[in-house]
Order: sequence, then structure tokens, then C-alpha cells
Amino acid sequence: MMHIDVDMGLCQNLAQCVFAAPEVFDLDDAGDLVYRASAPASQRDEVEAAVLACPVQAITLRS
Repeated sequence: MMHIDVDMGLCQNLAQCVFAAPEVFDLDDAGDLVYRASAPASQRDEVEAAVLACPVQAITLRS
């Protein structure tokens, strides 16, 4: 299981993570990021892509 942290103070809701890992990240009706705080190892590639895609480097992944 991976643990995911997003620094919501840095996050600008640009949604690059949503495109990379839509099963983990999403935008709510107000356009704000929502995400699962953990994800199975089977989604590691997608979550790592989301970390790399974040233009403000707001996402941290811990194993």
C-alpha cells in the first residue's frame, strides 16, 4: 500500500494528477482536488506519473 500526501497549500488544482491517475485523484464539483490517501501497489506507475506531472510538486508518495 502506498500513502499519498498532497500539500493543499501548494496545489493549484491544475488536474495533471487527475489525468495521470484518475482512480486516485479527482476534482470535486467546485473544481478542488480530492484524492485517496492510500492506493494499492498495483497503481504505483500511475501515482508516480501523477507525482511527476504535478507542475508545483505538491504530491508526495510514501511506501
